[in-house]
Amino acid sequence: MDKVKYRLNDPRLAPRRTKLEIPGWAGKREPRADGSREQVWHCVPFSEGAQYGIELFYPYDNEFHVTTKDSHLVMEGDWGPPPDGGVQWPPFRNFGDHFYTYQILLDLKVEKGMAIRTEPHPRFYTDPTDTVPIAVPALIRNWWPMMFFCVFKAPAEGRTHIFRPNEPFAQILVIPEEAPFDLERMDEEEAAERELQARRIYNSRPTLSAGTEWTSSTDTVFDGTYRHLHRAAKEKAREE
Repeated sequence: MDKVKYRLNDPRLAPRRTKLEIPGWAGKREPRADGSREQVWHCVPFSEGAQYGIELFYPYDNEFHVTTKDSHLVMEGDWGPPPDGGVQWPPFRNFGDHFYTYQILLDLKVEKGMAIRTEPHPRFYTDPTDTVPIAVPALIRNWWPMMFFCVFKAPAEGRTHIFRPNEPFAQILVIPEEAPFDLERMDEEEAAERELQARRIYNSRPTLSAGTEWTSSTDTVFDGTYRHLHRAAKEKAREE
C-alpha cells in the first residue's frame, strides 16, 4: 500500500481521506425508494470520485468571509494578534482581485513518480448557497518540500466565500506526475467490441436492475444496474 506522509505547520490542519458527510454536505440520509429526493451519494461514480482524495479543514477559530464588491475583493475576519513564528498574518492575501491565496504551509510527501493536485472540495458541487471556496487546480511535484499556499477563485460579484472552523475547504488528489497518453480514435474492431458490451448491458438491464427500481420526487427513474456491475467488477479484481 502506498503512503502519503504529511508535515504540518499547524496541527489543526491535519488532513484526512475525504469522507461523505451524510447528513451534511453530501445530502440527507434518504433511501433509494419511490418519492425520495435524489442525493449525490445515490450516484456511485460521484461517491467514488468524492472520496478519492484528501480533504483539508479550515484550522482557525474565527469565521472568514471573502466577498467581491464593485469588482474588488473584501476580506473580513477577526484574526487578533499574529502567532509566534513569523508567519504571514492574516494568512489570506488578495491575488489580483480575481483570485486570493491562503498561506497553508502543508507538506505532503508522495511516492516517486506521483504528485499532488489541488481542487475544489466535493461539497462545492452540492452547495446551494454558493459560499464554498473554489480551490484552483494546481499540480505540485514530489520534490517540492512544502505547499506554501493554495489559490482560490474569487467569488462572483456580490457573492461571498465563507471559511468556517473545522469545515473542509479543498481536496487534494494523488496522481501520476505525468500524463503520458495520447487521444486516439478506436478502430472498427475496438468500437464494435465496446458497442457489443453496451448492448449486452442494455439487454441485461431488466435482470441486473430487478428489485432496485425507484422513482424520485422529481419523477426521475433510477435502478441499481451500475451498482451491481460495480460490485461484480471489484470482486473480480480482488480475485485476480
